[in-house]
Amino acid sequence: MELSELFPLVQKPGRYTGGEYNICMKDKSAVNLRFAFCFPDSYEIGMSNLGLQVLYHCLNLAPDVWCERVFAPWPDMEDRMRENGVPLFAWESRDPIRTFDIVAFTLQYELCYSNVLNMLDLAGIPLLREERGEEDPIILGGGPCSYNPEPLADFFDVFSIGEGEEALPELADLLKRMKQEGRYTRAAFLREAARLEGFYVPSLYRAEYREDGTLASFSPTEEGVPAVVRKRVISDFNDPKYIPTKPFMPFIDTVQDRVTVEISRGCIRGCRFCQAGHVTRPLRERTPEVVDAAARETYRQTGYEEVSLCCLSVSDYCGIDELTDRLLAWTGEKKVNLSLPSMRADSFTKELMDRTSAVRSSGLTFAPEAGTQRLRDAINKRLTEEDLFHAVDLAFDYGKTSVKLYFMNGLPTETDDDIRGIADLGKKVIDRFYQNPNRNRKKPPSVTVSVACFVPKPFTPFQWEGQNSREELERKQQLLRESITSRKIRYHYHSADVSYLEAVFARGNRKLGKVLLRARKKGLRFDAWDEYFRFDEWMACFAEEGVDPDFFALREMGEEELLPWDFIDCGVTKAHLLRERRRAYEGSPTRNCKEGCSGCGADRFGECLCKKKNK
Repeated sequence: MELSELFPLVQKPGRYTGGEYNICMKDKSAVNLRFAFCFPDSYEIGMSNLGLQVLYHCLNLAPDVWCERVFAPWPDMEDRMRENGVPLFAWESRDPIRTFDIVAFTLQYELCYSNVLNMLDLAGIPLLREERGEEDPIILGGGPCSYNPEPLADFFDVFSIGEGEEALPELADLLKRMKQEGRYTRAAFLREAARLEGFYVPSLYRAEYREDGTLASFSPTEEGVPAVVRKRVISDFNDPKYIPTKPFMPFIDTVQDRVTVEISRGCIRGCRFCQAGHVTRPLRERTPEVVDAAARETYRQTGYEEVSLCCLSVSDYCGIDELTDRLLAWTGEKKVNLSLPSMRADSFTKELMDRTSAVRSSGLTFAPEAGTQRLRDAINKRLTEEDLFHAVDLAFDYGKTSVKLYFMNGLPTETDDDIRGIADLGKKVIDRFYQNPNRNRKKPPSVTVSVACFVPKPFTPFQWEGQNSREELERKQQLLRESITSRKIRYHYHSADVSYLEAVFARGNRKLGKVLLRARKKGLRFDAWDEYFRFDEWMACFAEEGVDPDFFALREMGEEELLPWDFIDCGVTKAHLLRERRRAYEGSPTRNCKEGCSGCGADRFGECLCKKKNK
């Protein structure tokens, strides 16, 4: 059966038809390397991912490389494909991805690991790297989860550690050159790839364990393979060639339909739970001129009605006033909305409010993360109630009535008083609305309190911490529910079961590979989606393979213990992370990078913007 014949049999054919505006089409006979970029989640999620757009753009800059997109078919489509013998295909050419040179997966979230294996199986590619032959593609992984690649080490040939804009084309060039010179074998290629900066080849390393399950040693098996894999950082973040200004545009609604331009990487704050803020250092910014030019061209190529500025903390961007002035000079007259997400309450100003209110009025979102000042100091979230009240007062002055507040429960040193403090803070925001003489009197206020469960992540000061048990997290969720007495506060919380599994794979080692393989045999997939997540089946997989998931999620790791990800140099030093962990238990916040360097070590990878500002 032809692929197109399956479309009438599924719910959303637009997920699979391809042919979207601005996709890259090339002559197959004119390219020397084919690259399948796989997003292991639904089309709607993947098409909204900026990293996919960026790397697709960078790889396709080479005339003889063709990078195509691949998404996880929704279960209704997958079932039809399996019934009719249709293998997983690339969205541009419709060719089976098992015929490509490189099949790459972006690993954005641990709960997508089951989809990775399912997609390989659907493609007809052997799941285990040791079972692949010379004709099989190289399987490459990258993205945030590759900072601990060990749970997936049995399935991937290579991992890209760090930023891919220059690294992935370099890897593609190596493979092209070896094939053109007639010296390609899988083993030879992997040995040479391991010598490139920023690439980890798991088959060339050996992990040995103690009787208690902890890692005894981790070392390369061949000479010339680096003992430490240093993450890759692009040479010039401000170079416009890395910015995609002709993004592919979907035919159906996706999570985000807008112009998105990344304005900075890294973060000055150093929140002790945040992996992204640590692994993306050193802090770098694009100039207002480069961002504005990219936004203008992307708008011209797409016609989107919204421009969104992307970074970890947009209000910390040094040139935010100049940049918003430049953008508003043309977005206002074209009725294009300017969106400034990731704004911090302690750097939220009337000037920013003027700019964000210029086109449309909407609610605002802030992330206090903890309900009391004591706990905010412990996690280095240097935000006071006065900072938050100043921000919401400004919002209410401008007629806004909706505020979202993001928190975590299960944080290290947390007490029940900290949980009750979340409800108290929400109630105080409601009270501020009614105390504001400029408030909108036509619409009542609403505060949405959204609470995630703390998950210890590699390369954070809290990487050693054990997660609260599922029972304890659920008790705290119930305590908060009982503490919220105002009907104007809506309460949402994340599943403790999902967060537990996330922690297992975030801090796992190679022993989890056999669990993932059993999960594939049981048909587990789309674990990030409530309707497909089957926690009991996952627990059965651990039991059947004799692996204790509590060992990875709940156990406090020793500060002298060799961690599964210690062979990676992410920039921030382990000594810095240990200092920050101890300061957390002292309740001592650390100054942000603009106030002075904290000595995190990331400046080894290039001059950090904060150091330039402090000279």
